[in-house]
Amino acid sequence: MSIAVLTTYVLVVLGLMVIPGPATLLVLARSVSGGRRAGIATGLGIGVGDLIHSTMATFGLSALLATSALAFEVVKYIGVAYLIYLGYRAFIEKSGNLDMAAAPEIGPGKAFRQGIFTEILNPKTALFFLASCHSSSIPKADR
Repeated sequence: MSIAVLTTYVLVVLGLMVIPGPATLLVLARSVSGGRRAGIATGLGIGVGDLIHSTMATFGLSALLATSALAFEVVKYIGVAYLIYLGYRAFIEKSGNLDMAAAPEIGPGKAFRQGIFTEILNPKTALFFLASCHSSSIPKADR
């Protein structure tokens, strides 16, 4: 691996870490509305979503997404639709009072499931695993 490739990879990973994505915002929202247990459950769900991404990369499903623009677009738009759905549900379920104590509390089970789906459908995570999968599939003579 050349130093230019390694430097580019490190810069991209650092950039992705600095920019908060949907997973970070979901953990923040669930922690504020549901408390510590809901925040931890959401984080665990995100971890399971990352495990699913890792499994997909291991079995080559990430390579399929990398080579098929249509498949990647479908996953990306399903993720967008899911985030819109979560926003709509939060808007509909809000109370008339803006006091934080009046916000509806979410259970850990629901927070866990939302964390999984948010991370599976997170395009930033998919791009990270696609890049990892692509860099490991390059023959050594080409690196």
